[in-house]
Amino acid sequence: MDIILGPLITVLVIALDLFKWAVILSAILSWLVAFNVINTHNQFVSMVGEFLWRLTEPALRPIRSIIPNIGGMDLSPIVLLLVIIFLQNVLINLRISFA
Repeated sequence: MDIILGPLITVLVIALDLFKWAVILSAILSWLVAFNVINTHNQFVSMVGEFLWRLTEPALRPIRSIIPNIGGMDLSPIVLLLVIIFLQNVLINLRISFA
């Protein structure tokens, strides 16, 4: 059983880590666009923004419906990052307990 679960848990932890970085990059990109540091008329910036939005928005939308904006700040990425970190720790502890 450990032969299958160990590598599977490792892959899930890595996937969550990649998703965590996508959420961070999406938040940073949205700040840069909001403060007019980068221009969304640039095709590359637009493509990257659209990709990150499509990747992260399905996970952020339910959180946004629960947590309201506080002073115009969207706290949903922070909540999502905390959930991802929690899930990673659960998976790592699960892998350790099977070892």
